[in-house]
Amino acid sequence: MQRIEVNVQTGEQVIVNLTAEEIAALPAPVLPTYQELRRAAYPSIADQLDLLYHGGMDTWKAAITAVKEEFPK
Repeated sequence: MQRIEVNVQTGEQVIVNLTAEEIAALPAPVLPTYQELRRAAYPSIADQLDLLYHGGMDTWKAAITAVKEEFPK
């Protein structure tokens, strides 16, 4: 694994190889929860209102149900 170090004054970039100890010391990635994924997948309120106005309640329900099925509880 490598990392790129950048000198902020000169803009010079240097690629540095990480040691096994440095790799082991890296924090574990934090994966998003299903709530965060689900919240991000829902259309915005403006888009939901647009769906209601132009497509009616059934179109809105279909869009919301698709998100609920993609990210079940």
